[in-house]
Amino acid sequence: MDAAPVVVAAASAPFNMLSPDAWLAEAYKMAGQDKSQWRWVNGVTPLSTWREVGIGMAVYLGTIFGIQLVMRSFKPFKLTRLTQLHNLGLTLISLVLLVMYVEELAPILSKGGLFHAVCAEEAWTQRLEVLYYLNYLTKWLEFTDTVFLVLKKKPLQFLHVYHHTLTMALCFTQLNGVTSVSWVVITLNLFVHVVMYFYYFLASCKIYPWWKKYVTTLQIVQFIIDLGFVYFCTYQLIASRYYPTILPHCGDCAGTETAAVFGCALLSSYLLLFVQFFQRTYSKKQAAKRQAAKKAKTQ
Repeated sequence: MDAAPVVVAAASAPFNMLSPDAWLAEAYKMAGQDKSQWRWVNGVTPLSTWREVGIGMAVYLGTIFGIQLVMRSFKPFKLTRLTQLHNLGLTLISLVLLVMYVEELAPILSKGGLFHAVCAEEAWTQRLEVLYYLNYLTKWLEFTDTVFLVLKKKPLQFLHVYHHTLTMALCFTQLNGVTSVSWVVITLNLFVHVVMYFYYFLASCKIYPWWKKYVTTLQIVQFIIDLGFVYFCTYQLIASRYYPTILPHCGDCAGTETAAVFGCALLSSYLLLFVQFFQRTYSKKQAAKRQAAKKAKTQ
């Protein structure tokens, strides 16, 4: 009589409590999904079509300008607790996402190097794609920044509305375009948002740090670094695909031409607008301080 076959269960990998990705995988399990099988599919994944993006932008703009119109007849809301929770929440979300990116990018950078990490198709991993999508979703959440501003009857800067409207579209185009350099722009942005939203949280608690000016400086530096990378990668893409025997290049860069050009154009406009904002805001303040100091000396 033959012995019954012995079935040996495969040992599951131990849960790594220090891994943010492990915790994220558990969160997906709680939602009834397998994180390792998730992929961005245009037209299937929620908010993955231009129609949804266009409707989202239209609703955002219609909502904030509609509230602004209605609020003419009302006193501003304070929303202190809600604002504090919102800013602290976005600080923590940005920080957690940043740590997750670092965990995923460290082995890619150490094994393949920087050029591989920003240009190779293999550098666009499934695990990073999940993070790109989560970051994209935060851009929809950040629309509430402007809703709070108009409910408080704070003035709306063109830069604020322009930036919030189109950053969501930028994240969408890069997911569609599968641009491997995306992580550079996103990680820098997350770092800036940790600092920025923490400042807003402190300000909502009536604590006003001296380094407010340097938040804008940090944003400008962010866009300069962004543009260095995206222009380099776009050049590599165009040179390798269209002028391989004419233009010097290091190799091809993953992604579509449309996503690359859109990213270059939008980030360039951000840099120009933030520099203009910095000059208008802080140069005038410095000039006013100097003028006040001169008057004080003559009195």
